[in-house]
Amino acid sequence: MFRKVIGALVLGVLCGGIAFAEEIRGVIFKVDGDKVTFAKSEKKGETGDKKVYDAKGAKVVKGVFNKDTKKLEAGDAIEGGLQATQLKDIGEKGVRATIDADGDKIKQIILFGGKKAAN
Repeated sequence: MFRKVIGALVLGVLCGGIAFAEEIRGVIFKVDGDKVTFAKSEKKGETGDKKVYDAKGAKVVKGVFNKDTKKLEAGDAIEGGLQATQLKDIGEKGVRATIDADGDKIKQIILFGGKKAAN
């Protein structure tokens, strides 16, 4: 009986942790070390208030559009992570991205496109 109760508690904690993680679409405006300034997309072309998230240990990946599900999914990891060229010298319009956040902590960043290499 005791093992069943402990098992149920462990399962509840794991499911609860997953439930609190949130996928947010928006724009990254600044990356400063492990801190990311991000604003949630509101209406088409508009963003909400900027908020600073802790991205220490966050995985940075390319976004891949799945034609079957019609959703953006995580693709290959981007070399350099938070120091990648796509996240350096971000212009005033920012970089479109989806973040997987748990409160103020980012677990994963999915980038849409990015900067092109200089010739």
